[in-house]
Amino acid sequence: MNLFSEEKQEFHLPDAHLVYIKNCFSKSESDMYFNTLLKNTNWQEDDITVFGKTYKQPRLTALYSNTDTSYSYSSITMHSQPYPEEISVIKQRVEVLAQHKFNTVLLNLYRNGNDSNGWHADNEKKLGKQPIIASVTFGEERPFHFKHRTLKDQRHKVMLEHGSLLVMKGLMQKHWLHQIAKTKKDIGERINLTFRNLISI
Repeated sequence: MNLFSEEKQEFHLPDAHLVYIKNCFSKSESDMYFNTLLKNTNWQEDDITVFGKTYKQPRLTALYSNTDTSYSYSSITMHSQPYPEEISVIKQRVEVLAQHKFNTVLLNLYRNGNDSNGWHADNEKKLGKQPIIASVTFGEERPFHFKHRTLKDQRHKVMLEHGSLLVMKGLMQKHWLHQIAKTKKDIGERINLTFRNLISI
């Protein structure tokens, strides 16, 4: 089920609240940010361990913050770098539209259809009990799938387009899982910036 079709939609689901803004950034802005981030980001590829097996994470990542911090997930610990100017500018617009302040951003580079992010929730303790996550997409559009943990009829998707913003609120990270699935289609690169607010624990 595709929930979103307009320039901006706000949708209340069981235990979750989402806002999707199709054209958060113009085509020219999105092209510029994509090329700049692709070239200038210090991308890293970490090893990830699942069910006792270790392999390369199927995407490249980078962490930026306005404080010297670390972020751990799926047996990976990342250490932040200071915001470059272009991410600071992106962050300012996202904060206005999301009506929320963020202190950290995790970047993901999906190089092709083989790069993915499996079913998960952004529910690490450092994100707090009801985290607000703002996700910006530059480059190739990819479908964002999400499903409720217990309500089996609640499965949805939204196509994350070039220059779009998706904001996840409420109890979504507690009650829902989401993913960027692999695809056999011949597709190009996508950069995803997920803004979040890390707390001290």
